[in-house]
Amino acid sequence: MESLTPAQQELFDWLVEYIDKSQHAPSIREMMHAMHLRSPAPVQSRLERLRNKGYIDWIEGKARTIRILRPKLKGIRILGTITVGTLVELCANDQTELDLSEITEQKNYYGLQIVGDSMIEDLIIEGDLAIMRSLPRDEYPKDGEIVAAIVEGHGTTLKRFYQNGEKVLLKPSNSQSKPIEVKISEVEIQGVLVGVWRAY
Repeated sequence: MESLTPAQQELFDWLVEYIDKSQHAPSIREMMHAMHLRSPAPVQSRLERLRNKGYIDWIEGKARTIRILRPKLKGIRILGTITVGTLVELCANDQTELDLSEITEQKNYYGLQIVGDSMIEDLIIEGDLAIMRSLPRDEYPKDGEIVAAIVEGHGTTLKRFYQNGEKVLLKPSNSQSKPIEVKISEVEIQGVLVGVWRAY
C-alpha cells in the first residue's frame, strides 16, 4: 500500500483514534481544529489522498460516514533481530510491527498469574502471566496442549493435557513434579495457553 506523507499520516492516525473512541466519524470542522487548520480545503485534500491510497472511504453526499479501511496496528514495532552472541546491527528502518490486537481485543482471552515451578521446562516460571483462551462448550483441548484446569481435590493448575478414554493426564513440565491422573468427569478445563508475558 502506498505510503503517506507526514500530514496525511497525522490526519489518518487522528481519525483512527477518534473513530475508535467515538464509534462515529468526525466532522470537517473537528478535523480542522485537530489539525490546527483555518480552512477546510487542506483537510478535504488530505482526505482525498487517504481515500485514493486505500486508507479510508466514505459515502458520497453523507456527512460523518468516513470509515477506516486499514486500521493502525495496536502493537509494537519490530526493529530487527538481536543475538546473544556476536553483535548485529539494529535495523532502524524496518517498519514491521508486532500486532498485539489478536490478544488485547479478544473477549475470550484472559490472564493468569503463574505461581510455582511445575512448568519450568516449558520456560514458564513463577511471576509470568499466562495468556489463556477460554474454550466454547463444544471444544476440548488437543493432546499436548497446555491448559488451565480445575481438578477435584487439587484445585486449579496449569499442565499439559492428555486424554485416554475416560481418563485425563495433566502432565507437568518439571521432572521433580508428579502428573495428575483423574477421571474426565473430575476435570473442568478453563482455557488453553496461547502465550506467556514476562516483565523484567
